[in-house]
This record gives sequence, structure tokens and C-alpha cells, in this order.
Amino acid sequence: GFRYRLHRRDLPGRPDMTLAKHRAVIFVHGCLWHGHECPLFQWPATNADFWRRKITGNRANDQEVLTQLKEQGWRVLTVWECALRGRGRLERTALIDRLSRWILSNRKGGTVQGASR
Repeated sequence: GFRYRLHRRDLPGRPDMTLAKHRAVIFVHGCLWHGHECPLFQWPATNADFWRRKITGNRANDQEVLTQLKEQGWRVLTVWECALRGRGRLERTALIDRLSRWILSNRKGGTVQGASR
């Protein structure tokens, strides 16, 4: 029942979902690409220097985007890939419930991640 837009180009980082009425944006981050310290993440063994620079750069960019969005008055939720797949993924109804509660809350930020091993 929430109205949302996908990938708004006029916002920093092009959030995956934007809920304007709730002044909220949601990012869905891949654990590898954004260097999430979870069971799904492992530093690539080949071309290690490239991947360290790439993932470290992505993390720095994520922080900059987060700062810009908060300065513009947006609330930001990050949903990690490990919450959606893998052994520690959240059950679908539990995930939807957590997202709904966050959207309706006044919390400025948050993360949703899978259960650790």
C-alpha cells in the first residue's frame, strides 16, 4: 500500500526506492559490491588490488551519498543482499514487516541485514 518510485535520478546515489510522502529512500546493496562484513562477502582472490580499490571506493561513495541525502532531509534505509538471500536471509513476511515499520516510523536511518551464521 506504499506509493514509491524507483531509481530517482534527481537524488544522490539514485536510491532503489523513494517514498516521497514519508521522506524516505531505500537502497538495496550487494554484499560483495559494497563490502558488507557478512557471510556472503569475501575479498576476491584474483586481481586483489583492483577489488580493494573498487570496494573501498564504493564504501566511500556510499557514505558521501548518505550524508548528502540526510542533509536534504531524507531518511535512509539500507537493505543488504544477505537479508534477501543465503542461509541467513530473513523470512519474507518478517522482512516486509521490518520495512513497513521503518517507513512508518520517524527513524532517520537504518539497516536490514541477514542473520549471521
